[in-house]
Amino acid sequence: MAKLAKKQKEAQAKIDNTQSYSLKDASALVKEITNVNFDASIDLAVRLGVDPRKANQMVRGVVTLPHGTGKDVKVLALVTPDKEADAKEAGADYVGLDEYLQKIKDGWTDVDVIITMPSVMGKLGPLGRILGPRGLMPNPKTGTVTMDVAKAVTEVKAGKIDFKVDKTGIVHAAIGKASFTADKIAENAGELIQTLIKLKPTAAKGTYVKSIYLSSTMSPSVSIDTKSVNS
Repeated sequence: MAKLAKKQKEAQAKIDNTQSYSLKDASALVKEITNVNFDASIDLAVRLGVDPRKANQMVRGVVTLPHGTGKDVKVLALVTPDKEADAKEAGADYVGLDEYLQKIKDGWTDVDVIITMPSVMGKLGPLGRILGPRGLMPNPKTGTVTMDVAKAVTEVKAGKIDFKVDKTGIVHAAIGKASFTADKIAENAGELIQTLIKLKPTAAKGTYVKSIYLSSTMSPSVSIDTKSVNS
């Protein structure tokens, strides 16, 4: 086993591994144990009592974090010429169509979110092998395929994120930055957790929210008491 660095040992010593914390206390603790020289990302991991292999137990959706992600999200709007001005005004970083489709075909994927229109999806199909593995393929379920492109761009820029349970039953999401106050971290995390609870599949049996952990870049994980958020 690799030896823990001094800062990692100090951080680990501040966590009581015999207990789970309230969301507010966990948020404050994660800030306290974050010891990197950049604005670390705050990550939430929620293990759900579902079997993602079954279509009727798949959990995916979108949530707008009340305080945003703290990240400057780069948005590409793949739209027809009549929608370009709206997309630019809404704050899209890149706007166009054929020239960007060619760039993606050539391997360019330097964006965080792609938003497009239903009429354009046919052109994106052949690029699925490039966009799919990177989580960039637009999807109507996440609001990234829409006629109201301007609204979608505005929402993403304001802190709207999409999430999906992975094959092990865990939802991972970046919900803020270490520079956020503990209250803002807790409120963002709480918003995602409550959204997951609302999305509980009817086919899911037994305990739905099995565990919740909060961490920052290179920090230990802090266990959150599921009973405190599962009401």
